[in-house]
Amino acid sequence: MFEVLVYMFENYIDTHFRPDDNTLSKELFAAGFDEQDINGAFDWFNQLEKMTEQANVFEKPSQANTRIFTADELKKINGESLGFVLFLVQADILSTTQRELVLELAMNLPQLEIGIEEMRWIVLMTTWGASKIGPDKTKEYLFIEDALLNKQKPTLH
Repeated sequence: MFEVLVYMFENYIDTHFRPDDNTLSKELFAAGFDEQDINGAFDWFNQLEKMTEQANVFEKPSQANTRIFTADELKKINGESLGFVLFLVQADILSTTQRELVLELAMNLPQLEIGIEEMRWIVLMTTWGASKIGPDKTKEYLFIEDALLNKQKPTLH
């Protein structure tokens, strides 16, 4: 299912054009994806769109908070991925609300483990929603896009 999401994002998100679900489903099926993965990707993407439409998702909280990860989260999301998300919160790229959105979306994927590549894509898809609401949010999206597409690891200071 994750490959379907990446395909949809790469082919339709930046163009701001998305065909209707029936047409897109036929295209994805013709590209070699199975129906179960296509339907799962539609459900996941619709959840992402619904969550990013909430007004408070992209607001910065007035105070920092501590996050304790559940046993299920620690089992499914590997340490490098969690470290990446925490780095983005510390660097003020993601708010704590966005962190929760990213973690919830990661947990809703069917794979048994979420690696760094999947997490980068999830964060990119999430911050893309932020870039739609104003130029002050575009820098976060561009930072994540660079982190995803640049094969060298960023230097953390």
